[in-house]
Amino acid sequence: MTIDVTTPAGPGAVAPVSGGRRILAPDLARGAMLLLIALANAAGVFLASVPGVDPTPHGLERLWNVLLVLFVHARALPLFAMMVGYGLVQFARHQDEAGRPPRTVRTLLLRRNAWLFLFGLAHGLLLYSGDVLGAYGLIGIVFTLVLLRRGDRVHRLAPAYLVLAAAFVLVLGALVVRGLAGGTGDPVGVPTGDFPSVTETSYLASLAARAAEWPATVLTMLPMILWIWIGAWAARRRLLDEPAAHHRLLRRAALVGLTVAVLGGLPMGLLAGGFLHVDADTAGYVKLLYESAGLFGGIGYAALFGLLALRVSAWPAGSRRHLPITALAALGRRSLSGYLVQSVAWLVLASPFALALGDRLGSPLFVAAGCAVLVWLGTLVGAYLMHVRGRRGPAEVLLRRLAYGRR
Repeated sequence: MTIDVTTPAGPGAVAPVSGGRRILAPDLARGAMLLLIALANAAGVFLASVPGVDPTPHGLERLWNVLLVLFVHARALPLFAMMVGYGLVQFARHQDEAGRPPRTVRTLLLRRNAWLFLFGLAHGLLLYSGDVLGAYGLIGIVFTLVLLRRGDRVHRLAPAYLVLAAAFVLVLGALVVRGLAGGTGDPVGVPTGDFPSVTETSYLASLAARAAEWPATVLTMLPMILWIWIGAWAARRRLLDEPAAHHRLLRRAALVGLTVAVLGGLPMGLLAGGFLHVDADTAGYVKLLYESAGLFGGIGYAALFGLLALRVSAWPAGSRRHLPITALAALGRRSLSGYLVQSVAWLVLASPFALALGDRLGSPLFVAAGCAVLVWLGTLVGAYLMHVRGRRGPAEVLLRRLAYGRR
């Protein structure tokens, strides 16, 4: 989610900084991230499974299963988390530059993250139990209290964690290769979990199911503090603020990150597409490998959008190519609103007690993909129109009023 960058506007007041001080790359990453989130969440809702892949694919569904695993599932969420960490550091830096004392900055962040947790509570219970806002709110509180103001010696541990993650991916890869070579058990399908709340036939029943699912979701997402920490480290280095100064590192991160994500997800993708058959033990390693490699996919995507921002900066002023970039950045600045709109859409479009398009229009997998793209495009257009009119997203306005006492 976007952390609003603010400067003082009188005693005890917080007012927004002018749009000219926005950094393009994080906004581009957040805007594009919402498309990945839409594809992942829509598939999970329409297919009632986690991750959202068709367990019995046919024809082109097999290929789409592969693409979802390689480029979307478990790849969008790390990018999401890293952008949260990046935003926390950006917020604190701009507050420091505006002359606010550290205690005031900490209070603002704690208040904002407490409200973000409550947003997540409402979102998770009323709309979508796969909510991430609740976990991000709790992690943001812990990060602000424990890590935000620590020195470089502590923050260097964040990239060091990547070394351990890479070693873990290599070990899992070796276990998968051994399983493929010597597996003797009966073949099993792609490992997925159930998503009961999206199959309930009434809204009240779905509320009860989400009340049980959401707390478990929050608990399982708390380890994402490591991903948020990596994003915070990148913000301390200004990797996306100043892509020209870090273009070599960004190129390597994009290449290595996306390569690891694709190679690590390939066995799971082939299994999901029905092109690979493994026994139960190997299937467990295959799933863990795909999930672990997803962290590197998030890094690769973040670096890719840093490079895109660098490329855009070289375009001539007034070029028509700026229009989609402007729209994407506008959505990134309103990412909280865009994220919540998606959940409303899934409830209306997919629920058995609403339109249930997955049952009415044929392949739920492709219906989910089509709905995801259309909903994302709708939020893209809406964000651009709000940008043109100088309006913030409604969810951002509400969060700012609650957390800072100002529009």
